[in-house]
Amino acid sequence: MANEGTMKTFMKGAVLLTMAGFIVKLLSAIYRVPFQNLVGDQGFYIYQQVYPFVGIFSVWTSYGFAVAVSKLLADSEKPNHGAILRISLGFIAAVSLAVFLVLFLGAEGLAGWMGDGQLAPLLQIAALAVLLMAPIAVMKGHFQSRNHMQPVAYAQVMEQAIRVSVILLGSWLVVMAGYSLYAAGSMAILGAAVGELAAVLLLFYFFRRSYHREERRAPAIRPWPIIKKMTVISLSISMSSLILLFFQLVDSFSVFRLLTEAGVDRMAAMEQKGVYDRGQPLVQFGILMATSLALAIVPLVAQMAKNPSGRPAQAYAQLAFRVSFLFAFASAAGLSLVMPYVNEMLFETREESAALIVFSWQIVWMALLLVLTSLLYGLGKVKIPAWLLAGGIGVKIIGNWLLIPIWEVTGAALAGNIGLAFVVFGLLLYFKRVWPIRLAPKRYYGWIFAAASAMAIAVAGWSLFADGVLFDGLESRLSAALIAVTAVLLGAAVFLVVVARSRIITEREWFIIPFGRKLAGLQLKLNARKKGDRI
Repeated sequence: MANEGTMKTFMKGAVLLTMAGFIVKLLSAIYRVPFQNLVGDQGFYIYQQVYPFVGIFSVWTSYGFAVAVSKLLADSEKPNHGAILRISLGFIAAVSLAVFLVLFLGAEGLAGWMGDGQLAPLLQIAALAVLLMAPIAVMKGHFQSRNHMQPVAYAQVMEQAIRVSVILLGSWLVVMAGYSLYAAGSMAILGAAVGELAAVLLLFYFFRRSYHREERRAPAIRPWPIIKKMTVISLSISMSSLILLFFQLVDSFSVFRLLTEAGVDRMAAMEQKGVYDRGQPLVQFGILMATSLALAIVPLVAQMAKNPSGRPAQAYAQLAFRVSFLFAFASAAGLSLVMPYVNEMLFETREESAALIVFSWQIVWMALLLVLTSLLYGLGKVKIPAWLLAGGIGVKIIGNWLLIPIWEVTGAALAGNIGLAFVVFGLLLYFKRVWPIRLAPKRYYGWIFAAASAMAIAVAGWSLFADGVLFDGLESRLSAALIAVTAVLLGAAVFLVVVARSRIITEREWFIIPFGRKLAGLQLKLNARKKGDRI
């Protein structure tokens, strides 16, 4: 009975943390749209140049280090917990201080390398956000090691909600007051520090109630083994979540600079980079939709892998891969078909829609990357995936330098796809060595292509009719919005009907997936009707 209660507590906490993560990622994808509408492409460029500095360290500490602290606490004896927490806090604080000094004192140099000296004050504000990372990581790790997920979930949602509120409200006030777009960017970066402060205060409120006196009097232990393990675990665990942020950092140092060196006017280069950055929320939203269902299956793989036969684990791994690829391919293909309309609907113009189409295919690579790394982590394999992810960043750097002078921001988008493809193919080869199973049959890929083809025919036909006839007399942005929404709904319906008819994911498999019951019901109805037609 005790074990059953512990499992129920664990599952409840895991579900709560998953929901909190979904809300945080959704807010992160959505807020960029009104922010871009508020500050324009140049203002968006300013923010996106500096954001990766905060984002990378935030994910590494609040996610990677938090998991590392949690694991170290879970694997150690209780009398040592206090010492581990003190060592962890001291080490992460030292890393935070080092990053703070680099950003604050080196702001002018970094801004110069990016080709825009006016970014220096924003980098100094970003440095302030870094200082609060240590207590957040340690307290999250403390709670997660005890399966006490509520404070972690509440802090994540509150931090992001306050951050987004400060970004949007603060930027609006700055713009309305007539200050520069760089001032608006500074306010947006400040939102990260304000959100983190709120998270620290909330976590500390819960932490005071759960930190026992005996942990304060913990015996001394050697710090170096703790620091070494913490660093390796935090980097290995967080690399798959960091790769897009590292790609953004590569773009911060190369896209604007290479555009101006190629002869593009500085203002035009800023706006072009801002338009290119419109792809970030689109990809984030596509990845969220594609992986949230599939990643819910992944913990079952690690659990079922203990089964001597290995069959259940294999079935869950194959299902996670197939669901992820299915929704990712549908999202990328659908976005490609309606990109000009989505671009205008969300961001006011149709500029660089071709570059954004290329950019949107990163959804497929990222979805597969996240699922494959999660499956490998579940099997205890973390080092090779981390090296492959680092290699992908190197490919992105080389790709930018080679392709941007030729194709401008479309070259940067293509370089991102090539870098992610390098990682995914490497992961697939390594996965085959670790676990030689076939993730999906040829029939599966054939039906995905058929579903995408049917979707393309339906969406293209509808878009031409709606744009040329149905909504022709309406205001341009309203017309684009109506075409985009109706085309997305039509395309999704056609794609799902073809997939349901094919049964490449069975009704039983749909039932395993969160919110899969309705799709299972649709599939049963369609295939029952198909049998009736034959009779």
